[in-house]
Amino acid sequence: MANLQFDLVSPERRLASVEASEVRIPGADGDMTAMADHAPTITTLRPGVLTVVHKGGSDEYVVSGGFAEITAASVSVLAEQALPKAEMTQEVYDQMVADAKAAHGRAQETFKNEPGPVDDAAKLLSDMVAIGGHIGLTANN
Repeated sequence: MANLQFDLVSPERRLASVEASEVRIPGADGDMTAMADHAPTITTLRPGVLTVVHKGGSDEYVVSGGFAEITAASVSVLAEQALPKAEMTQEVYDQMVADAKAAHGRAQETFKNEPGPVDDAAKLLSDMVAIGGHIGLTANN
């Protein structure tokens, strides 16, 4: 089976650069799997778990958003925030949820009669809370 080059970077660091057989991406319009010879695509990410399958097994990363560029031979992910799933602690998760709640509050204050930005912030918060269910953590209210 053909492989593709996978790279994951966040503002803090490069998290991965590996030859992968598939990359499962939490896209804003739905989950997708990229494999070799995928049609060229650029997608935004929603908060979720990104999974990379390679010959050594698979790695999971929690991402809060960003972009993925997919070509026939590579997947490059530029994440707003990303951590290996193993590094995701309750404290880090709580901070991510708190940041999403604050963004929702700011949107409600700023856009009083414009539901679009408020709805987007509410979806971000909902997705952030949902990550906890996938990784075994619970949002503290």
